[in-house]
Amino acid sequence: MAKEINIFYTDDDIDDIEMFTDVALDIDPDSVIHSYNNGSKLLSALNNPPPRPTVLFLDLNMPGLTGFDILIKLRSNEAFKDLPIVIFSTSSDEQSIAHSKELGASFYVTKSSDFSTFKKSIEHVMKIDWNNFSADDNSFVFTP
Repeated sequence: MAKEINIFYTDDDIDDIEMFTDVALDIDPDSVIHSYNNGSKLLSALNNPPPRPTVLFLDLNMPGLTGFDILIKLRSNEAFKDLPIVIFSTSSDEQSIAHSKELGASFYVTKSSDFSTFKKSIEHVMKIDWNNFSADDNSFVFTP
């Protein structure tokens, strides 16, 4: 029996959530996608399991609690220090990438407007063995 993959995805853009969900389920139909349209809902779900996420995809640019705010909260909580957190954002500037790494993100993906690259990026993240993966400066950012 395969281990259930619980993917948590937080983004304030409903269209992005729908596209992400469709693509992730196309890649692995057995995955369970838990989507949240703001940081408060995500934190509430994380603090009231089950389920527990296998991996968390997190948008940076959200009203209210930003992805950076959530990253700080999660990495300061012992229960989430080892949770794989993937920043999944339209921001591709070096400052956002560096700040995400500094705050403890596990990996960084810039959302692509090209569907094929968008799908490849999600597929790449879903195939990472998080128990044995530790990003360095050369492997922290997804490169298609």
